[in-house]
Amino acid sequence: MSENTLYVRIIEVLKKEVVYATGCTEPIALAYAAATARKYLESEPTEIAAFVSPNLMKNGMAVKVPGTGLPGMDIAVAVGVTGGDPEGGLDVLRKLTDTDVEKAKELIAQKIVSVQVADTGLPLYVEVCLTADAHWVRVIIQGRHTNIVRIETDEKVIFHKDDESASPTNPDLPFMETLNLKLLYEFAKTVPLADIEFMAEAGRVNDALSAEGLRHHYGLSLGKSMLDDLQNGMIPENFHDRLIMETTAASDARMGGAPFPAMTNAGSGDQGITATVPVNVTARYLKSSREDHIRALALSHITAIYIHAFYPKLSGLCATATAAMGSAAGMTLLFDGSYEMLEAVISNMTGEHIGMVCDGAGDGCSLKIATAVDAAYRAVFLARKGIRVGGAEGLVSNTADESIRNIGAFATKGMQVADKEVLHIMMTKNRS
Repeated sequence: MSENTLYVRIIEVLKKEVVYATGCTEPIALAYAAATARKYLESEPTEIAAFVSPNLMKNGMAVKVPGTGLPGMDIAVAVGVTGGDPEGGLDVLRKLTDTDVEKAKELIAQKIVSVQVADTGLPLYVEVCLTADAHWVRVIIQGRHTNIVRIETDEKVIFHKDDESASPTNPDLPFMETLNLKLLYEFAKTVPLADIEFMAEAGRVNDALSAEGLRHHYGLSLGKSMLDDLQNGMIPENFHDRLIMETTAASDARMGGAPFPAMTNAGSGDQGITATVPVNVTARYLKSSREDHIRALALSHITAIYIHAFYPKLSGLCATATAAMGSAAGMTLLFDGSYEMLEAVISNMTGEHIGMVCDGAGDGCSLKIATAVDAAYRAVFLARKGIRVGGAEGLVSNTADESIRNIGAFATKGMQVADKEVLHIMMTKNRS
């Protein structure tokens, strides 16, 4: 494959994975399926039944749905029916009104909404069935958050596709396996700027979400609390805390239901935030040129996508851990770091925080992001001094690409039992 063709493919991956999403993408995927089903139902539904994979249930139980102020999968599927835009993709709730929300609450109060776990073996699966009188519509999503694979109504199949993305294996893996980190580093440094200009939008959108989280109290208000202490003189202005403060503020706003979009990475808004905001902060701190900033964003996002290609979209591993490896790569570029420095950064992060458990989406995600960004800062700090974790230690190998594959194997195979136990605890706790 020629360099030009390879770069075109990489840019296609970036454009597919770095997209707008309002709200946590797991309940949003459910809302999208519901909105699509409602499009094909001729009258108001009298029954709304949804079935989702365990990982999707885990990530949708506690997080607030934008525009509703409420957490959970019931409200997600209900507002998808009453106010979802089926053409909006992950931005399905962009036109949601207060009236739509009230109608959704009425549907839930009527006890016609149900969301259950479907044991399909797929990490990402959504099925929504709407019934009205003697008519029904079913929509199925598999593999990716907006990947509709089947639409049927009254026994008639309207749409169906046999898509490799319905497999538990990431559909981008065959292409990603042809890549390596050094190639991605060279891509970010040499690709024509005009070809990656669109990455500036990720910086703008996720900065706007961060600013919203610093203005108002959302979720745990971690970012805003840090800002309050800074303004009160409790903590000094410094690069490290600024990284954590601005990044967690964006997550606070997103997980707290702010009606602002995020730009995603690998299907996740929090991963997109983690891959973006630390790069923005570093670019401002270093007074980097606009070109360097955009190139760093491109390296951050494609590195995060590359790493995540080796494990499922949804797993027992908190993926902000690997998204922060992306932002650390972008920070390395802004510090004018060599590829050898980037290798050291990946080694240091692999040796520190891989293994952070995903226990579902919610307000606490900002705490995990704080941990991930802190690790990114420390990895870059040490790598700039020529310090790295050696390849004989733990999951760390002698090369970054080997370490990345180790992470993928650990998340795919090693976290399966932990993932099931986390969901079991979440589904059975607080019953006394």
